[in-house]
Amino acid sequence: MSYQVLARKWRPRNFSEMAGQEHVLRVLSNSLNNNRLHHAYLFAGTRGVGKTTIARVLSKCLNCETGISSTPCGICSSCSEMDEGRSIDFIEVDAASKTKVEDTRDLLDRVHFAPSKSRFTIYLIDEAHMLSEKSFNALLKTLEEPPSHVKFLLATTDPKKLPITILSRCLQFNLKNLAVDKICEHLKLILTDEKIPFENEAVGRLARAANGSMRDALTLTDQAVGYGDGRVIDDFVSVMLGSITKNFTIDICSALAGRNGKELLEHIDKMAEHAPNYDCALGDMLSLLHQISICQIVPESRKGDSDDQIIENLAKQISKEDTQLFYQICLLGRNDLQMAPDPKIGFEMIMLRALAFRPEDGLGENQHKKQYSFDGQKRAGNEIIIKNDGNYNSSKNSRLSSQITVNESKAVQDNKKTYPDLSLEINPQEKIDVTLLDKFEAQHWSSLSEQLNVGGALGEIVNNCVFSRFENDKLFFMLDSCYANLLSQRHELALARVLSDYFGKTLQVSIDVGILETDTPRVQASRSFEANKNRVIVALNEDAQIKKFKQLFDGCIDINSVVPKEVQ
Repeated sequence: MSYQVLARKWRPRNFSEMAGQEHVLRVLSNSLNNNRLHHAYLFAGTRGVGKTTIARVLSKCLNCETGISSTPCGICSSCSEMDEGRSIDFIEVDAASKTKVEDTRDLLDRVHFAPSKSRFTIYLIDEAHMLSEKSFNALLKTLEEPPSHVKFLLATTDPKKLPITILSRCLQFNLKNLAVDKICEHLKLILTDEKIPFENEAVGRLARAANGSMRDALTLTDQAVGYGDGRVIDDFVSVMLGSITKNFTIDICSALAGRNGKELLEHIDKMAEHAPNYDCALGDMLSLLHQISICQIVPESRKGDSDDQIIENLAKQISKEDTQLFYQICLLGRNDLQMAPDPKIGFEMIMLRALAFRPEDGLGENQHKKQYSFDGQKRAGNEIIIKNDGNYNSSKNSRLSSQITVNESKAVQDNKKTYPDLSLEINPQEKIDVTLLDKFEAQHWSSLSEQLNVGGALGEIVNNCVFSRFENDKLFFMLDSCYANLLSQRHELALARVLSDYFGKTLQVSIDVGILETDTPRVQASRSFEANKNRVIVALNEDAQIKKFKQLFDGCIDINSVVPKEVQ
């Protein structure tokens, strides 16, 4: 006997053998068991989800000689003929090849004849959306009021193309794409029954590649069995699908976690030796990052597998924010991959983008100094912009307006030494001694708030409140009433934890809301910034070199471009 492909051999012959589509099967089963039958059914869904299969099983249920029920006997002559595809009362019409109105009229001419031997004459119109407009019009009246012995079953992948007049005459069922878990479970059942050795990871890879279609999954499984010489092995399936083994994905993700660009490119080069499909590789990266994110945020919902320890280790190496960033970059990168001059180059750029856009942290003391401009934007350093209000002609070009950026002059640097030190009273590099908490005063709070380094809503609360008093291991604060909507008990507890960690002692926090009589850390920082800026402006106006520039270009200093360095 010739070999029969898995998709045909394992086509379900009754509802109990169906994988998925429970919402459709329940309605059909109840209708059949209670003899509440409609004259026209429409099954809609993408390819390979079971539209035609359900229609054929429904036909068996309607014409089974033991009676109408959701469980056909499978052994009577009617069921046997349906299984073997030779029932003369089951007429399957391929609407894609018979789109003309003449074909539809020929079909309708036979509708009034009684079935040869079955209970009903059943017409299955596959790919019904391919019928022409005239064919639909010819079908309308018969579809609305067919003879009692006729049932119409329509199947389509695009129900939007069907006229509303057709839809309104049918009982419509929308079939869903099958979940990966459902496909995996069904494939394992089939492979076990066929006595074909398989690896769970290989079956999972086939299920994901099927994109919700059981027929596609079985077709890929047939191909995998042939490629693996009677076995379904992960390495063979990876090569067959053009995807990569999980080891490559894990190695690349580990290199991203360790900020090791050289190791990252080396792993991509090794992966390239296996001629992967880079779009599938990005899909595998997204799947891995999804598992890492679940492990970080909802660890109790993870399903145990062989890679649990690897996922947990990666989840510890990568922050939650970085996981989300990598996922978004890989997701958007799939759209850009087709425009890259070479798929490998495109994949490398996506990984390098993830590496480059990852926020820097843990840098040395001299590397994390920030410079803030008056408008809140970061600047590379102190700079002066001199605007030319007149015309200036040079030997190389002429400009009506020019801007020249120069480094802060030595005179300005020297001038800064003549002013008092504006650093706050508490040394930023040292923690406050716990024994000094009783002497902690309001003026110390501004310096301490900088050292706490908290952000978000809690950071806004910290920067806009003042210290009131310290009693019995409890710190009392007053929050500006403008920020009262940010305050909650959760923030009080969070600030208490931060201060307890800082002082090495269990503390409590109480925050009241009111009108403040003293300056908050934010107001103090703003005033300090303005004071430093004014001093720098004065020094610049008195600097001899700057005066020469102003005279040479007939210009003036752009005040908004003066950016004093942040007080350290």
